[in-house]
Amino acid sequence: MADKNGPIFTIKLGVRRVLVVSNTGTIKECLTTNDKAFATRQSSESYFLGSNVLQQHASSRLDKLKHVRESEIKLSVQELYQHRNKSKTIGSDKVLVEMKRWFWDLTLNVILRMTIGKRIPSFGNDEESRFVVSDALPFLRWVDIGGDKRAMKKVGEDLDRFAEGWLEEHKRRKSSGQFKGGEDFMDVMLSNLKDEGDHHADTINKATCLVVNELDIHVGNNRPVEESDMKNLVYLQAVIKETMRLYPAAPLSLIHAATEDCRVSGYQVAAGTWLITNLYKLHGDPGIWSDPEEFRPERFMTTHKHVDVKGQNFELIPFSSGRRMCPGVSFALQVLHLTVANLLHQFDFATPLDEAVDMRQGPALTIFKATPLEVLNTPRLPASVYDTSS
Repeated sequence: MADKNGPIFTIKLGVRRVLVVSNTGTIKECLTTNDKAFATRQSSESYFLGSNVLQQHASSRLDKLKHVRESEIKLSVQELYQHRNKSKTIGSDKVLVEMKRWFWDLTLNVILRMTIGKRIPSFGNDEESRFVVSDALPFLRWVDIGGDKRAMKKVGEDLDRFAEGWLEEHKRRKSSGQFKGGEDFMDVMLSNLKDEGDHHADTINKATCLVVNELDIHVGNNRPVEESDMKNLVYLQAVIKETMRLYPAAPLSLIHAATEDCRVSGYQVAAGTWLITNLYKLHGDPGIWSDPEEFRPERFMTTHKHVDVKGQNFELIPFSSGRRMCPGVSFALQVLHLTVANLLHQFDFATPLDEAVDMRQGPALTIFKATPLEVLNTPRLPASVYDTSS
């Protein structure tokens, strides 16, 4: 729709008028010049649940908890190593691992360790995991984290099936030109989905080799990666930036709401209007990014060396910008960099048949892989590095 209607247009979502902005200039105007006007989000129960925890993201507090992040990532990698050793068969040194569960456990454990000092074991017993989570975070019981796992899985499968059915229906309508009653939200979402660039295996392999080489030079092969190493891992940082450019956590930003009338790019915007920034369109703008569909981390070491992801450069805002940008950006980046660095430093990864990784995305408002990420992992470092007693 941005190609058809331009960098600023409005749509109706139910009774709500929504302003959609898609280029650097209009997004910057909304989040800087009109920052105060768009400083509110639509009402959300989850917002009220978290209204007293923003202080926990202060840089000084995060620095004090550096040892917790490093310790938890080290433990999680050691558990991945132990799981591999327990699961491998005679005559094979490689073990197939579904990484989604591991990343979920790691993320949860980092948060639990930093907030209440507890953790759950990766690849552990589901009953134990369910008990610890609900007991440790009682304010989350209303979302039924401790509920029946099979029932929750069935609900999720039903929702996926319904969403896929709706998506296929909208695709057929779109291809046949049948738009009865105008476009709805899923039509808007479809208009934002572009054909993914052919991230050729050679390109990915080259980037991985360069990251691993950088890790070997600056970290060596006798210890895990620590946060103090990050300043030297410039190519790794470029790879992560390029990944967030191509695959932001969501193709559209969280919704802002105008608390007062304002003007954006010469247009009058009424109070109560919702604001959505089209990150897919912004991050794939050929006027900013050469070969925008190509995976090219080197751009963040040359033409876009000055660009970061903390909201100051409006070419790349996966965490949004302005006074309502993601408050956990520093925490997220610290965990992301340290996790990716340690995985690539401590393991070699391959797909079972050396085929390309399926990068198709599932139907949702956030970006997730349509198929599981199943990989074979082989340790790169001496066994002493994975020793849980160290």
